[in-house]
Amino acid sequence: MRRFQTFQDLFKRYRRPGDLVFASLFCLFAIFLLVMLPYETQWVKRTKLFAQPAFWPAVSVGAMALFGVLHLLGALASVRIPGRGAEVLAWLKSVEYALWFMAYVAVVPIVGYLAGSILFACVLAWRLGYRSARWLLTAAGFAVVVVVVFKGLLQVKIPAGLVYELLPSGALRTFLMTYL
Repeated sequence: MRRFQTFQDLFKRYRRPGDLVFASLFCLFAIFLLVMLPYETQWVKRTKLFAQPAFWPAVSVGAMALFGVLHLLGALASVRIPGRGAEVLAWLKSVEYALWFMAYVAVVPIVGYLAGSILFACVLAWRLGYRSARWLLTAAGFAVVVVVVFKGLLQVKIPAGLVYELLPSGALRTFLMTYL
């Protein structure tokens, strides 16, 4: 264990390349929440302070805004470190997977849970560089296991895809709509 030499060493700030961008975005978001607070909560007359519906949200959002401003001031006062653009780009790369998930959520009601899961598991495996037949079959198998666990074992009710409406009515259609 390393001992601190001075009081300043205890509170020394180590900056990262994307700190200023993060501090700016965090501060703006906290101020936005603070401005929106009167529209989202209310203060009720003749109610004790701690029982007010708006009290704890106001405390937490106020603290978030205070610490966001302090973080931004600290980031502005710190020595600049090169690499901010690369750091922000790394953050933005993660947004791709949120977009993939939103596309998955949009496709499942159309093609069904099983087909959508297999499709997206294989597409994401391909996107990540696993392009051999072995890995694509593994991804498809994983998707099938997920569907069996969620729909079969856990009995999660997921609406059938619109593509099943094209099938002729009968036992096969009912089975596919219920289990796949």
